[in-house]
Amino acid sequence: MTEHFPLPSILLVGCGKMGGAMLEGWLKAGLAPSVIIDRHLADLPAPHKVVQSIQDVPASFTPDIIIVAVKPQKANPVLAELAQRFGQATLLSVMAGRTIASLHATCVQANPQANPVIIRSMPNTPCALGAGMSGLYAPPHATVEQKSQCNALLSAVGETVWVAEEELIDSVAAISGSGPAYVFLMAELLEKAGVEQGLPAAVARKLARGTLYGAGCMLHTLPTDAEELRRNVTSPGGTTAEALKVMMAPQAWPATTSAAIAAAVHRARELAS
Repeated sequence: MTEHFPLPSILLVGCGKMGGAMLEGWLKAGLAPSVIIDRHLADLPAPHKVVQSIQDVPASFTPDIIIVAVKPQKANPVLAELAQRFGQATLLSVMAGRTIASLHATCVQANPQANPVIIRSMPNTPCALGAGMSGLYAPPHATVEQKSQCNALLSAVGETVWVAEEELIDSVAAISGSGPAYVFLMAELLEKAGVEQGLPAAVARKLARGTLYGAGCMLHTLPTDAEELRRNVTSPGGTTAEALKVMMAPQAWPATTSAAIAAAVHRARELAS
């Protein structure tokens, strides 16, 4: 889905690591006049406004999209306040685990007249650099315009994919939402191993980060499968092959990676309850 219209106005509720990363990218991309609710964020340049609470949102402000970027466990009071003020709004949730049904029920409990359209998304922190990867799901009753506005926001800070079933958002969260942490862990481990093999810390750091960046660029740019790219680097009997014997042993990376992703999906579904 490719969009060509300007970014919509937003009410961003929560400006922590994820909300802040998206906001940073949106400000660079030309966000329409918007309001951000956060107790710790400094003022933003006009025409944007930072307020402390939903009650402080100017009465004249009606956002195109409300983005809920608070912790899932803390969402209910926020949703209740939003339902009383913006009962018919389009909500874009970036919370792991919380289903559309549970979010809608919380809104209706607070305001029986509320009927928000809720779209779920799972972005990641590279959004701050315009290199995000976001998955989205929209219920069947969401309009083309509502989906387009949400897609425009997340396309402005990276790439997007849409999934056909809501439960697949949990898989998106485990792969790309949490994925940067896995890459950062790899950088940590490569640096540590380099130091263990005698490299100065600064050299090990530069080698690890530069290698991950270069490999990521190849994966992003080339149509070649990751498996083939790996094989292209792996000369039979060479140093890479020896390292991969350890990493690809049945109980090493193949098993632990699958187990790690399954654990993340399981946790997302725990949060739903």
